[in-house]
Amino acid sequence: MNMPPHSTGFDTRQLRRAFGRAASRYQTAAVLQHEVESRLLEQLDYLQATPQRVVDLGAGPGNASRVMRQRWPKAELLALDMAVPMLREAGRDWRWYTPARKRFGRICADARALPLQDHSVDVIFSSLCLQWVEDLPSVLDGVRRVLRPGGLLLFSTFGPASLQELREAFAAVDGEPHVSGFAPIQSVGDALMSAGFRNPVLDSDRFELTYPDVPALMHELRAIGASNAQQDRRRTLTGKQRMQRVFEAYPANADARYSATYEVIYAHAWGPEPGQPMRLQGGGEIASFPAGRIPIRRRWPV
Repeated sequence: MNMPPHSTGFDTRQLRRAFGRAASRYQTAAVLQHEVESRLLEQLDYLQATPQRVVDLGAGPGNASRVMRQRWPKAELLALDMAVPMLREAGRDWRWYTPARKRFGRICADARALPLQDHSVDVIFSSLCLQWVEDLPSVLDGVRRVLRPGGLLLFSTFGPASLQELREAFAAVDGEPHVSGFAPIQSVGDALMSAGFRNPVLDSDRFELTYPDVPALMHELRAIGASNAQQDRRRTLTGKQRMQRVFEAYPANADARYSATYEVIYAHAWGPEPGQPMRLQGGGEIASFPAGRIPIRRRWPV
């Protein structure tokens, strides 16, 4: 299982709408996302050779795409995202005289069905995108299909401790899901193994952001498109009285500020050689790998 217990998966249409609405505000609101993206970009140093084709999966407004374009000016770089407004933002500063070396391809696509040829990509980079898919093993099967043997997969995703304070505050008010659930690091490692990737390495960070009040936290989540997208979410508006009870249930710090925890999982792995076994259709596996064999490093921000 790569989804937390009791989860019914994500509503893709809701995700597309939420991130589309957030596109114009994302750059200024996504402080944590920019920090995680920066840390993930540092790990590109694992790649010694110059790639010919690079994919930024879940590219959003294209920040990482711009950095990788500058890093590899001769590579073909493709920015993929399911939200068209995000892709528009990615090319917003281009003019007719913008040189080709600063541009990159933009493709509206779903991570679950990559519109790319088999073994055609040298690097797949994805920062805080894959937590929004309910079947991570299936998506990684697709990533393996398009990645060349020896190619690099590098991604970050949220872990289950993310927004635990907000989740617990809602749970104190009712039993309905209000905060999206995310897969634990063991499940991420299992998915990489079952897809046949070589030498996966995982580690994690835990960030703690503080806010003057709970509405400020929720406003930020809406501004970056991170609204509750679970299929079994409440479809009606939460009343003022119920929201006030949520605010009261949310614990304050000693300095009367409110903390939000984010668990971020980082992973990198290498595309296998042709013929490496993959899991069978329907969820079975040709070979099984114990989760204890997956190397995990934990690092905590200072």
